Amino acid sequence: MLPNNLKILLPLSAVGLLITAVTATGDYVRPPARKTLHFPWDPKPSSQPQQVHISLAGENHIRVTWITSNPSSPSLVEYGTSPGKYTSRGHGDTTSYSYILYNSGTIHHTVIGPLKPNTVYYYRCGGEGAEFHFKTPPSNFPVTFAVAGDLGQTGWTKSTLDHIDLCEYDVHLLPGDLSYADYIQRRWDTFGELVQPLASARPWMVTQGNHEKENIPFFIDGFEAYNARWKMPYEESGSSSNLYYSFEVAGAHVVMLGSYTDYDENSEQYNWLKADLSTVDRKKTPWLLALFHVPWYNSNYAHQGAGDKMMEAMEPLLYAAGVDIVFAGHVHAYEQSKRVYNGKSDPCGAIHITIGDGGNKEGLAHKYKDPSPEWSVFREASFGHGELKIVNSTHAFWSWHRNDDDESVRSDEAWITSFTTTGCDTKEQTEGREILWYP
Repeated sequence: MLPNNLKILLPLSAVGLLITAVTATGDYVRPPARKTLHFPWDPKPSSQPQQVHISLAGENHIRVTWITSNPSSPSLVEYGTSPGKYTSRGHGDTTSYSYILYNSGTIHHTVIGPLKPNTVYYYRCGGEGAEFHFKTPPSNFPVTFAVAGDLGQTGWTKSTLDHIDLCEYDVHLLPGDLSYADYIQRRWDTFGELVQPLASARPWMVTQGNHEKENIPFFIDGFEAYNARWKMPYEESGSSSNLYYSFEVAGAHVVMLGSYTDYDENSEQYNWLKADLSTVDRKKTPWLLALFHVPWYNSNYAHQGAGDKMMEAMEPLLYAAGVDIVFAGHVHAYEQSKRVYNGKSDPCGAIHITIGDGGNKEGLAHKYKDPSPEWSVFREASFGHGELKIVNSTHAFWSWHRNDDDESVRSDEAWITSFTTTGCDTKEQTEGREILWYP
């Protein structure tokens, strides 16, 4: 909580959000694209854990995922709170897949816990190899999310990851397009190597993008590599598909949706989302977030209108539930909206943030509509990442950091007030009410 002398009362007609933005100046020159990273062949012992990453797996549990080339290597995780002293262990299961001439290694998934919140654990996979460590998220506020989509494996990806590594965050949120393998399965392996230093130390919660589809009609179903390698807590959240799920951390309920699986009113995803949102307890989790790949509010010419059908089906559900913030990717640029619903500003709608600028190989989407829509607050085509610090049950601080000449430059920022403060059940209930804003 900030000092009382910084509190300023504003009417709700200000939409519950005030932006303090560093607007891109006319002399700012966007940096050029960078080449795809080169990963020299580095053979490892067959049972050596590779591509280690972790994710949340239900209350007070973590899923550890890694790959070995030895199918007999045990799916064992030994862990404890002191380096080299493993007082607990967990056993999991394995999977693998084939893709044309490619055969994956053995993919291990092991859930460990229960774990203490806000605690550093040291762990080893498969009974050998290097020791890793991770920090569990806190059980209460404050909690910080790092957010970056459309990562890929370029020099700008590396820059983005380096900047995220400097952030004191608890969980990484990734709204689709991870490796940009695009059918070349070895690129999934190099992506796993690239992100291991970060993804083995903090939970990475991801959803799928179009570059994860990799389907070949009549031969290979979509998302085979993604589902095998990046198992998320869909079963723990009552979902029947790894392509959509939810989880809770500290005081936030986070819904991860699939832009590339059925979402109409008769679909399993729609019915799951409706049921999931009905279970949200805003006293326990006063913040409600949603992520998916294709943005619903986008003033860039790239992928214009691509999310309209999903928005038509699902936006009323998010609106009725009082979702605070929606993150999306797909468009290789950054944009933040006001609270918005049904195509226009609405004090009871969600703030939509497009953040598909992690460092992909396709470059940036430079061309925006002019003039910008009335709901668009800030937009810029640059690589970067975002940080969302939820300070307490009513206030969160959002910042977007541009990768400018390898320096992380905070280029957009805002204090956001949750619906727990405004009581935004209907427009009529919110008109004329006052909220707090921290500059």
